Amino acid sequence: MLPTLRQLHYLKLLAEHGSFSRAAEAANVTQPTLSAGVQELEKILGAPVVDRARSGVILTAVGEEAVRRAGLILAQAEDLLQAAKTAGQPLTGRFRLGVIPTIAPFLLPKALTGVRARYPNLKLFLREDRTPALLAALKAGALDAAVIALPYDTSGLETARIGDDELLAALPANHALVGAGPISPDSLEGEDLILLEDGHCLRDHALGACGFDASRAGADGGFAATSLATLVQMVGAGLGVSFLPAMAVEAGLVDQIPITIRHLDTARPNREIVICWRAGSSRGPEGRLLAEVFQGV
Repeated sequence: MLPTLRQLHYLKLLAEHGSFSRAAEAANVTQPTLSAGVQELEKILGAPVVDRARSGVILTAVGEEAVRRAGLILAQAEDLLQAAKTAGQPLTGRFRLGVIPTIAPFLLPKALTGVRARYPNLKLFLREDRTPALLAALKAGALDAAVIALPYDTSGLETARIGDDELLAALPANHALVGAGPISPDSLEGEDLILLEDGHCLRDHALGACGFDASRAGADGGFAATSLATLVQMVGAGLGVSFLPAMAVEAGLVDQIPITIRHLDTARPNREIVICWRAGSSRGPEGRLLAEVFQGV
């Protein structure tokens, strides 16, 4: 006998909520019903999946592996359901799209106008988060696709290219390097770099574009910003230099702020913007269609 999707769903909710009562509420069933489903799953697997304690439930080693596999199985089952519902009608119904915060406010306002015009029956649900969180949600089936920037590890995923986004140097308006022509990364040696905090892929992209290692950013107790808006204000206040995506500059992020923007004299001044989805997902063709719309922005 094999586990049922319902049993796997119960286990997944139990892992997410940490208690039988909250998991039952999320599943819209009674607690005895959910408990019985989990017990039946344990009989099928021949091992306990949770340890029951006063403080809640704790997954066993078998339970942790079962939850990991359950996420993949449930995601594939939902892919099947969505593929059946939208057969012959791409980008209709629900589509859950993740976007990283260094892209979302600059790409989406223009791109979604085109998406709505071309696919009026699409119900797009957006989630803005950092790349690691989006890819974890994508692999767990909580998202259908995500817009991220490369280079980044995309193992287990398929991608469609949207385009390149140039990384630009941002300097205080009265900085000694303000002038004409591109800036060599070597000229920034000794400068205080202000980058986004750890977890933002733009931080790594900026360091990579200039050939700097991670120790070059903040190792000496320098500043780290939580958002591009904060970063821009810090550069404008003369606290250091930084790097900004061209799409953010073109969207007016630095308008009315005393900052000078310069191109970088480097062989790798760009990050690649892509849309990605789980390898083998039925949403792949729709991801490619979205990429085509985004390319026109």
